[in-house]
Amino acid sequence: MERSVIVSQIRAALTMLRAAIEACPDSLWNRGSDDNRFWVLAYHALFFAHLYLFPSEKAFEPWPVRIEGRPEMGRDHLGDWTKLRPEDLYAKSDVLAYCTHVEGLVADRVASTPFDQPVDFSWIRPPCTQLELHLYNLRHIQHHAGQLSERLRQATGSGIDWVKTAR
Repeated sequence: MERSVIVSQIRAALTMLRAAIEACPDSLWNRGSDDNRFWVLAYHALFFAHLYLFPSEKAFEPWPVRIEGRPEMGRDHLGDWTKLRPEDLYAKSDVLAYCTHVEGLVADRVASTPFDQPVDFSWIRPPCTQLELHLYNLRHIQHHAGQLSERLRQATGSGIDWVKTAR
């Protein structure tokens, strides 16, 4: 499989996720009636998109940016998200900055990892290859981009556009 196709499709999924984040009105970003707040789902999708660009938790290179007063974005999965406090809220600009960071890693990470290399994540059993993890990552990003798009459509009457490819 040509690496540029994997890069293009992961970037397309991230573009759709970014579009959902950008389109999210303030009233929906941290809506109290949502079990999983919009920003939490967006952050979750980005955190794992970032993590799955690496072959293991041990190899993971966290985002070096520290946001004052917030859990260490890109370093922590935030634990039990049902116990988040109002002060744990990430601003849209923070989540978009993290999205930019992840988007910038895709080409190099896909190019530098042998597709047949096994990956080591305790929750992915049986283990798979890096190629399969890239496809798993793509499906995970798109799953949450779709979730957020539908949430936008229900709240505002409009969703996000489909992105075929992003090179």
